[in-house]
Amino acid sequence: MNRIPVRLGPLALLLAVISICLTTLAILTFTTARADLRLAEKYAETVKTRYELEKEGQALRRTAAESGPAALPGERGEDGETHIVLEKDGTLLRIAFAPDGGVTEWRHEKTWDQDTDIGRLWPGA
Repeated sequence: MNRIPVRLGPLALLLAVISICLTTLAILTFTTARADLRLAEKYAETVKTRYELEKEGQALRRTAAESGPAALPGERGEDGETHIVLEKDGTLLRIAFAPDGGVTEWRHEKTWDQDTDIGRLWPGA
């Protein structure tokens, strides 16, 4: 009987390459999912902070509507507006109330300091 020899060399090489590719893709998928989770948690904290500031601002707006802007804490401008700044975790909510109790400004701001340190990068001189 003549037996045909089975060559496993090319098949083993192909399976090794496939397993390396699948392992690499699995690692990339895992690290991408972790990065997405961190980004989602950071965004959730930002939204939570903004909504808490909005809640405080709406309470001030309700007070201004019921009692007038004179009852509000804050700085009075030359034009008669009452300016209030609410702050939480580096996020600011600037509110300005007109003398009649209407809102003339409602703006969110995030404090940010630019990092000017370039580390070990060549300065170009």
